Parts: sequence; C-alpha cells; structure tokens
Amino acid sequence: MRLVIFDLDGTLIDSVALIVETVTNSFSAVNEPVPEERLIRAISGITARDAMGILAPGAGPERVEIILQSYREHYLRQAGVTREPMFSGALAALDRLQADPETLLAVATGKGYKGAITLLERHGIIGRFNSIQTPDHNRGKPDPQMIETAMERAGTRRGQSVMIGDTVHDMRMAKSAGVGAIGVAWGYHEVAELSEAGADIVIDDFTQLDRAVTDLTGGKYA
Repeated sequence: MRLVIFDLDGTLIDSVALIVETVTNSFSAVNEPVPEERLIRAISGITARDAMGILAPGAGPERVEIILQSYREHYLRQAGVTREPMFSGALAALDRLQADPETLLAVATGKGYKGAITLLERHGIIGRFNSIQTPDHNRGKPDPQMIETAMERAGTRRGQSVMIGDTVHDMRMAKSAGVGAIGVAWGYHEVAELSEAGADIVIDDFTQLDRAVTDLTGGKYA
C-alpha cells in the first residue's frame, strides 16, 4: 500500500479569499492593526494560535487569545456563507488515485478538527480519506507527528508515503517525517520557497500529480 497525504487550504481547497477576509474582519473587530495580505497568505498551514501571534507581533499572550477568539468567531460566521471551492482538477485527481486499490488517502492540515470535518463534508469528500490529522490531536506543522500518525493508521512506511502541500510548513513536515514532498504551485507560497524548504517535486497542475506520486513511491507510472 502507498499513502498520499493532502493539505487542505491552498492545496485541495481554494480558501485564500475566505482566510484574508476572516483575518481582516477579526483584527478590525478587536481594534488590532490589519496585516497586509502578503503576511496573511504566509501564515497558511500553521495553527491559528501561532498564526495570530505572528500577525500581531506586539501582542502578549492574553491579547493573542482575544485575537484568536475573534478569528474563530468570524471564521465560523463567514465559512457558512462563503464558498471555498476545490481547485480545478482536484476531484478528478482524487478519483484517479482512489481507482488504485493499493493507494490510501489522508489529510494533514493546520485547521482544527471541527473545521476540517465541516469543510470536507461540505464538499462531499470526507469518506475518501483513511484518516484526517489536525493539530487537535497532534503537534502542528512543521512537526512530523501528523504524517507519522497518518502512516500508523494506514500501515505504510516512509518510502510508501508522500505529502502534498502548498506551503514551506508542509515541505518541512514531510522532510522531518522522511517522506516524499510534493509542492503545488497554485497555493499560498512561491515555487522557490517550496523548493528551498525541501520539495522533491513541484507541480503546476493536478494532471502532473499521478506521475509525481509514483516517482516518489517507487511504483510504475501507467
């Protein structure tokens, strides 16, 4: 068996507009200076608490908790009315991978478990994944624990597993776990950043995913 692990935001799901809107509104609501969009994009993939601390560098722990609570409230409110579409080709890529009986899929995301479940259910794809790993029950990216837990659940080894993500946090997590790292060029971080962080392959389109997965897991490309 081989295991293909996906990040969500910026990899499978186009969440840029929602994340930027949520951070903007949540910071404004608590009279905190609104970060630039480039800074908001850069924090994708890590835990919300860590992200709020980075986006409000002058805030102490208590202030960060206030900002975090505002972010969570605004995210839940806006997620109910803002559609987060899947990227073009993502669903077809999942179909192709699942057509192979020796391939399992998993998720490793910086989202909280409740948010991840809600998003996957909204798109009707939750049943496709062998496990869904979040910081609620693992250490956050770039710590390798989410990947290690996913491999344990799937019964796969390092050489049989790959991580697919759009941020340097995903690539560093994959390298720390000793698995293949596939970056995607359409997410939050630039191609050069992904390569510098350890990406083995960076793909420009989901049609390139099958070959990249096969190359890194040692199988034969059909």
